[in-house]
Amino acid sequence: MTEEFTHSPPPPLHWPGANAADERSAGQGLWQACAEQLARDLPEAQFNTWIKPLVAQVAQDFSKITLLVGNRFKLDWIRAQYASQITALLGDLYGQPMALELALVPRESVARTAHTPRPSASGPPGAPGAESASAGRDEAPQALRHRLNAALTFETLVEGSANRMARSAGMHVAGMPGHLYNPLFVYGGVGLGKTHLVHAVGNRLLASRPQAKVLYVHAEQFVSDVVRSYQRRTFDEFKERYHSLDLLLIDDVQFFANKDRTQEEFFNAFEALLTKKSHLVMTSDTYPKGLSNIHERLVSRFDSGLTVAIEPPELEMRVAILINKAQAESTEMPEEVAFFVAKNVRSNVRELEGALRKILAYSRFNQKEISIQLAREALRDLLSIQNRQISVENIQKTVADYYKIKVADMYSKKRPASIARPRQIAMYLTKELTQKSLPEIGESFGGRDHTTVLHAVRKIAAERQQLTELNQQLHVLEQTLKG
Repeated sequence: MTEEFTHSPPPPLHWPGANAADERSAGQGLWQACAEQLARDLPEAQFNTWIKPLVAQVAQDFSKITLLVGNRFKLDWIRAQYASQITALLGDLYGQPMALELALVPRESVARTAHTPRPSASGPPGAPGAESASAGRDEAPQALRHRLNAALTFETLVEGSANRMARSAGMHVAGMPGHLYNPLFVYGGVGLGKTHLVHAVGNRLLASRPQAKVLYVHAEQFVSDVVRSYQRRTFDEFKERYHSLDLLLIDDVQFFANKDRTQEEFFNAFEALLTKKSHLVMTSDTYPKGLSNIHERLVSRFDSGLTVAIEPPELEMRVAILINKAQAESTEMPEEVAFFVAKNVRSNVRELEGALRKILAYSRFNQKEISIQLAREALRDLLSIQNRQISVENIQKTVADYYKIKVADMYSKKRPASIARPRQIAMYLTKELTQKSLPEIGESFGGRDHTTVLHAVRKIAAERQQLTELNQQLHVLEQTLKG
C-alpha cells in the first residue's frame, strides 16, 4: 500500500558527485541530509517518534524516494503532518522536485526495520560501515513493543525546582510500580519535558525489569487503536494489548475530549490495570479538573492518585539545560552566553533548544566563536519580538483585565485583597517575563520599595507550587502575554 505526493517526476539526474557505481550510497546520502535537516527543524521528541524510524529507498534514476513506515496510523500521520515538508526539503537538496512515496513495511520485515537508527554516513544496510544498523536488529522487537525512546532517561532530564516534584514521583513509580502515586498525572504547558519524563519512567523500569510489559502511546494512537478495534471487531486483541500491561504511559490525554467510545475503553483499561496493581502515568496540558469534554468519572480517576505540575524552568535550570544540550552537540557554550540566552528565552525547554540550534548554526556558518554578541545576532528576531510584546504596561493591563480591576490600581496605594493580590501577581510576572530589576519594577508600581517587590515575587512563586488554581491562572496569563 503506497501514498504518493509529487507527480510527474523530473528527468533523471544524479546526486552531485555520484556515479553509476555509487548511486545507492548517494541516494542514502540524500535521505541522510534530509533527516539531519529535519532533526534541526523539529522538536527532538517529534523527530525521534516519526522521522527517525523511517527507512528510505531511492530510485536509481532519482525519480522518487520511498519511505517505509511501520504501520497505517504512522503512515497517515506522516502524510498529514510531514509529507509536504519532506517533499519541499528533498527538492531543495536535490535541486529540483522529487516524488515522495510512503509505503508500509512488508510484514515479514517489520521487526527488522521498525527501529532503524538515525541516518548516518555509514550508508545503507550491507554497505561498508553499516554494522550499527544490523546490530540494532536484535533490539527491534522489544523497541517495537514498548515504543520508548532510549535517549529520554532521568540522567538526561535536567532537574530544577520547576520539575523536581514530578521527577521525584516518576523515579518512585519506576522503582515501585503499582504502589504509591497511582495514577501519576503530570500536567504543564508545551515543551516543558512531560514526554521526556514519562519515557524516563518506562526506561528506568525496563532497566531493572527487562521482562516488564511497558507501553508508551500518545493519546491519538490510543484513539486510533480503539477505532480500529471497532472497525475490525478485534476487541479481544485490543484488551490483551492494553489490559495486560505492567506500566502504561500515555501522553496528552486532553485529546480524548468528545470521543465517547475512546473514553469508555480507556476507563475500562484504567480499571483493569489498577485491579492488577499495574501503574498508569499520564500527561496533559492542564490539571484534571481543567479538562473539558471528558467524562466526570474519568476525571475523578485521573485525580485519584498524584497530580503534579511541571512549570516553566527557572533561570538556573535553563542555563543548565543549554550547557548540557550544547555538550551533547560536542560544543562548549560559555556560561555567560548560556545566562544571556536563558534570561531571554523563558517559556519552555523546546524554545531553548530552538534558540541553541540557531546559535550553533550561526556560529558554524560564520565560523565564529560562540559569544554573547553572536547569540544576540543569531536570536535578533526572537529578541525583537519579545521586547516588542512584553512590557510592564502590557503586563499590568493584562492582569488588571483578568482580575477585573482598574489599571490605576496597579500603582495606587490601595490595599484591599482584591487589588493587592493582582498587583503582586503582576509584579511576579514582570520579574519573570522582563529584564527589569527589582527597583525598576517597584518604580513602575507606584514607587514601591524593591523589598516589597521581592516579597511579592517570592510569595507568588511559593504559592504557585502549592495552589493548583493559582498556577492555572498564571499559566493563562503567561500564554496571553506571550501571544
